[in-house]
Amino acid sequence: MSGKKKVSLLPAEMQGLDSEAIALCPLDGRYSDIMELLAPYFSEYALVKNRVLVEVAWLTFLLENVNSNEILSQFPKDKIPEIMKIYDEFDATAFNRVKAIEFEIKHDVNAAQRYVAEQLVASGMGEISCFVHIGCTSEDITNVAYANMLKGALCNIWLPKAYDLINILGVFAKEYADVPMLAHTHGQPATPTTVGKEFSVFIWRMQKSLDYLESVDIMGKFNGATGNYSAISLALPGYDWPKLCSEFIESKMDLTFNPVTTQIESHDYMARLFDAMSEFSGILLDFVRDIWLYICLRYFGQKPVEGEVGSSTMPHKVNPISFENTEGNLIIAISLFRTLAESLVVSRMQRDLSDSTKQRNVGLAFGYSLKGILETIKGLSRVTINQEILSVDLENNWEVLAEPIQQVLRTTGDPEAYDKVKAFTRGKEIDRIDILSFIEHCDELSDEQRKMLLDLAPDKYTGYAGDIANFVVSFLS
Repeated sequence: MSGKKKVSLLPAEMQGLDSEAIALCPLDGRYSDIMELLAPYFSEYALVKNRVLVEVAWLTFLLENVNSNEILSQFPKDKIPEIMKIYDEFDATAFNRVKAIEFEIKHDVNAAQRYVAEQLVASGMGEISCFVHIGCTSEDITNVAYANMLKGALCNIWLPKAYDLINILGVFAKEYADVPMLAHTHGQPATPTTVGKEFSVFIWRMQKSLDYLESVDIMGKFNGATGNYSAISLALPGYDWPKLCSEFIESKMDLTFNPVTTQIESHDYMARLFDAMSEFSGILLDFVRDIWLYICLRYFGQKPVEGEVGSSTMPHKVNPISFENTEGNLIIAISLFRTLAESLVVSRMQRDLSDSTKQRNVGLAFGYSLKGILETIKGLSRVTINQEILSVDLENNWEVLAEPIQQVLRTTGDPEAYDKVKAFTRGKEIDRIDILSFIEHCDELSDEQRKMLLDLAPDKYTGYAGDIANFVVSFLS
């Protein structure tokens, strides 16, 4: 591939190990399932293949739209599908040839250009090989390639998995919409909620995040070395090149055209996209930390898996490792997304090359985020709801009814309602008998109000929680 045999720098003891054993990044080793999902979009192979796509697509576009040049106008249009085969039949052998050319000339985009020209000559179409890459700068090819890669990874892998997760949360929200659960604000017992409603909060947040993400236009530019169409308008004069290049990006490549740039597409859309993915990952991080805490409280349980070991020394343990694994991966994903979003929008004057290395790491951000989504799905498949413990905890915290009691007392015109209930409940262990006795001795209450409060219990004080859960679930497909 490189033109000469590569000398291994590995210590002798490590030579012979497979790639997973020596991978520096777990996405290429321990988490190789993620690598296999995303390699068709973010690997070196994917980048080279997409560059070839842009080169041949641009050439065919010129053949279809330029009739003033004798060579282009006389080329048989029925041969255009043969040109597209250079991309359609691109494989490992083709990739290795591009990399061999790159090794010789030390330029990755020009290597793809030369490969396409070689294939044209080999297929008997050498007369148009000189039009490969005409009017282009390397970044015209690369920015469209990356846009195509991003769009493919989003639409085919990341978004479907994100929606799988949301739909799984929807199952929990629907099934447990009316199952009461003690809430905790500041870590302390608070007004009860329902299990389903708490799942629905995260569904709602995640969906709003995805709505914004999907509204981001994935953009491409195709306007030459400094964004002015200078080369193409001189080489092939007499055409409205801003209009034609817009048509190429919009119709041929199915992207949104960015008409005003320097040498590079400004990457502002990437910043918006990565900000949205960071937001989604942050919401998921919040979710898995809550699930972890509910497991600690034993509100939720976990199904043991036959043959698995939870602890090297404590045989009884079933640890919430999927959620802990997710937490670590999402923290890395968020950091990468934010770094990319903040730095890709900066380029010195008409361009510098700092974006090149950063864009090559986009797959890592996608990968760690995707790993978090998949680990959460895996963890949720083992989660059970312990309704008995939920009920016991509610029964042990009757003091949460201090809120409705003082609220009803306020409606009687009692200006001291809050302080009275606070003096009765704050910092004390309050049970059902204590609460009922307090209500009975509130002379301000009407008979109807007293009966309403006496009939109340922590597991009945959930307001519209169940309705909210069902409302959110109704939006899921």
